[in-house]
Amino acid sequence: MLEVRQVHVHYGRIHALKGVSLNLERGEIVTLIGNNGAGKTTTLRAIVGLEPPSAGSVVFEGRDLSGIRTDSRIRLGMALAPEGRRIFPNLTVLENLEMGAYHRKKDQTVRRDFERVFTLFPRLKERRTQLGGTLSGGEQQMLAIGRALMTQPRLLLLDEPSLGLAPMLVQQIFQTIKEIRQQGTTVLLVEQNANMALSVADRGYVIETGEIPLSGTCASLLKNPSVQKAYLGVM
Repeated sequence: MLEVRQVHVHYGRIHALKGVSLNLERGEIVTLIGNNGAGKTTTLRAIVGLEPPSAGSVVFEGRDLSGIRTDSRIRLGMALAPEGRRIFPNLTVLENLEMGAYHRKKDQTVRRDFERVFTLFPRLKERRTQLGGTLSGGEQQMLAIGRALMTQPRLLLLDEPSLGLAPMLVQQIFQTIKEIRQQGTTVLLVEQNANMALSVADRGYVIETGEIPLSGTCASLLKNPSVQKAYLGVM
């Protein structure tokens, strides 16, 4: 479904990504783990076109996305729930979700997708007339994922969905990610909570200072001594 081929990204003189390559098959959950500043978010931004690569390419369902704008990539079937949620604080929950469906307002399936989001996140249904800025952190994360789902993505990119959440809510968010995959959406998950990410994903990539030195099944990464020491707290 997705191929990232030797992608380089520069921020001025800073070489943020140094030939990152990864791939996703349809129906997988794949995770990208690494420390702060390693290049996780930049990788997602390159995939959706927010950070055009200085070299390399992104291929989605066989189509090279070079030169294709972010809004067009969303229409092609990918969506990003960004780090920090980035919801619209002065809009209601319902209005935030409508923004996710902005490019398909005349689509008769929009109502069905509202129900899908409310089934995944019943709390959002309870809060549907509440302003986004008054929601708790966990509720805002649910809203960010729900808004992304309203675009009808075949590929969902999630950037740090557990950041700042209480442990019980983290469990709930990751359970929902598994349900989203079961409904047919492929997921690329960027996450600092390596233990949780590797427990729900099929495969994983480790990114360090803009490069990917290690990848494999999550079972193999969980047993890898360097992964255990660097990301899982095993001494």
